[in-house]
Amino acid sequence: GDNVRRLAKSFGVPGDHYGQMSVGHRWPYGPVALVTPFNFPLEIPVLQLMGALYMGNKPVLKPSEQVAFVMEQYVRLLIDCGMDPNDVDFLNCKGPVTQELIVNTPVRITQFTGSSRVAEILLRATNGKVKIEDAGFDWKVIGPDVGDVDYVAWQCDQDAYASIGQKCSAQSICFIHENWKKVGLVDKIKSLAEARNIKDLTVGPVLTVTTEQILSHTNKLASIPGASILWGGKELTGHKIPERYGAVEPTAVFVPLEEMMKPENFESCVTELFAPFQVVTYYNDDTVDQVIAALEGMSHHLTAAVVSNDPEF
Repeated sequence: GDNVRRLAKSFGVPGDHYGQMSVGHRWPYGPVALVTPFNFPLEIPVLQLMGALYMGNKPVLKPSEQVAFVMEQYVRLLIDCGMDPNDVDFLNCKGPVTQELIVNTPVRITQFTGSSRVAEILLRATNGKVKIEDAGFDWKVIGPDVGDVDYVAWQCDQDAYASIGQKCSAQSICFIHENWKKVGLVDKIKSLAEARNIKDLTVGPVLTVTTEQILSHTNKLASIPGASILWGGKELTGHKIPERYGAVEPTAVFVPLEEMMKPENFESCVTELFAPFQVVTYYNDDTVDQVIAALEGMSHHLTAAVVSNDPEF
């Protein structure tokens, strides 16, 4: 219960000689905007909204219109608990309307959580007056030393497909050293992925990409020479998910590393879907440099993982 006091605490920085010190105090900043994502409909907007309110700011809250009902109810709860309704402005609208408000009202800074594309639009529109947590094409490199196979398989499945692949840290591509072929790592991941089903909610609707878009991208990658669908690549059966959303099985497409690195294929292979989808490829000791080149060629990184107990690797 002490976090509000910590949020507002002052701080001191010692100088370069005795008796010199810089002291900082935190004061309300004024009108601020919060643009929050669909995949954390309560946690992220509540953390940002309450922090702004505790510090005496006037926030305008724009949650994702797909899940705005959640925060609408939370704001109603705050009002019922005694908050002045004038303390928060709530927007349930599309992005362009929000941008119009941010640009043409005295909003001093915007906190944005969402896609890199929209983040770049806001940066230009506000002349940089925005704090960003954007998305990224998240990679994993599994090193040459083999061990804890079942755990690595479980973690790979979780990283790619938990939260139906719609968490910002979801695994988008996995580079696997060929040493792992002998222990059947990919087969183990496949078994876990194929065990997911709509009845226990380990699969479900994809809110920002349609089934057609996901399958079109899957087939495009599978048409690359040497590529293949490892698992998934099909629409869910027995579901009632509306067509405006995605409804697909957890999917993985294998693309040979040498084909992936070709200019005509690379951008497609590192395009983020924000769905239960990943690219898988193999490498060996002779192609580590190609893996590094691939990682450096991706434009946005939010999370990354290297799986190895070898400190030299």
